[in-house]
Amino acid sequence: MYKKQLILVVSLFLGFLLNFPSLSSAYNRADRRSYQRSIVDVRSRLNPRFKKVKRKKTKYIIVHTSELGLKTTLRVVSKGKRLRNGRTTPGGHAHYVIARNGRTYRILDKKFEADHAGRSMWNGKADISKISIGIELVGYHYAPISESQYRSVGKLIDILQKVYGLDDRAVLTHSQVAYGKRNRWFKKSHRGRKRCAKNFIRAKAQLGPTWTYDPDVRSGRLLADSQLAEVYYGRRGYYAKTEDANVISKRNTAWSIAGEDYDSRTTAYKFPGGRIYTGDQISENVGWSRIPAKTVVLLNQENSLSLKKSDGPIKTISDSLTAWSFAGQAYNQKTTIYFLPSGRIKFGSMISDWDDLPAETRLIVGYRGPYTLHKDRSAFLIAGHKYKDRKTIYYLPSKKLVAGDRIENFDRLPAGTLIFLPYT
Repeated sequence: MYKKQLILVVSLFLGFLLNFPSLSSAYNRADRRSYQRSIVDVRSRLNPRFKKVKRKKTKYIIVHTSELGLKTTLRVVSKGKRLRNGRTTPGGHAHYVIARNGRTYRILDKKFEADHAGRSMWNGKADISKISIGIELVGYHYAPISESQYRSVGKLIDILQKVYGLDDRAVLTHSQVAYGKRNRWFKKSHRGRKRCAKNFIRAKAQLGPTWTYDPDVRSGRLLADSQLAEVYYGRRGYYAKTEDANVISKRNTAWSIAGEDYDSRTTAYKFPGGRIYTGDQISENVGWSRIPAKTVVLLNQENSLSLKKSDGPIKTISDSLTAWSFAGQAYNQKTTIYFLPSGRIKFGSMISDWDDLPAETRLIVGYRGPYTLHKDRSAFLIAGHKYKDRKTIYYLPSKKLVAGDRIENFDRLPAGTLIFLPYT
């Protein structure tokens, strides 16, 4: 009798477990279904040159940061990217893209291989792309990932883990698995080829801890990258610090910011004085050891023309230059002022996220105003002796934005012109 009761209790308990959401999951069935219905399917945009190959095994989920804005990220992962030799890839560089607002795009069916990890290794196994799913988070490894992205990527990972039977340690970032060949910083193959998603905070995606060591470094297959080793296997919380992370300093070298792309023509170096060099120009024109502190490093700039156009106090957002590229963490402060193509003016405090702003939006960083020009209030009365200064910005009723040193006749400025003054 006792034995039958025990069997009945065990059966009821097992039935409860089978019909109840996993205790280790932060999401219930309704969460997952709602999220799956919200995914935007853009598989039709895939480059026809891309050859679909079914993945034989799925051992990992790799999280990336795209190092671009949304529009360019979607184009690059679907259509392909330009290589150093001038050739282009056939696309298929991710399975999913998650925008800053949390919207998820399906680039490629999860059953196919995506060329997302490049030269990579984990626990002795090379070419991780063949055994993994790639998720791109729109943004930069030196900028915070949005809370909306964390919610979406957490749900997506939860779904994929259940499909493929993966635990939390199977979720890695691109910077963890990528490796490079010897270069001026390393004498042999090494970690640090990519910085992708080193700012990814696992707990915000409802994930447990990552590995406590790098198996390929421990075995001697690869040399460690000191900064990434500190991020993943050193004191916790370091990776959450993103302030000035793309600015050259004693700690931040060209390598620690750009990885293998440090000398690429698509990496732009903007010196404190305003001069701009591409990565392939530094060695001959400057020298790697002579890059000045406070140089800003920008990745994935297919050409530096748009960056040069944004030289001076007036900046212009483009597909490759976002508000974060220019303002950094000040993008949502009141002192950062945006001039939208529609003519509307927005202060940074009115912006929910830096990737929401359309291309051709102009901005100024570190300004106060506006002060309105009229017949009883001249530019001189508003700006003093700096009314002709290049840092004094005039916004004309015609929607034209002009620096003070570009105005020939101040008497002809129309009433209603707005004046913005820099904080000093």
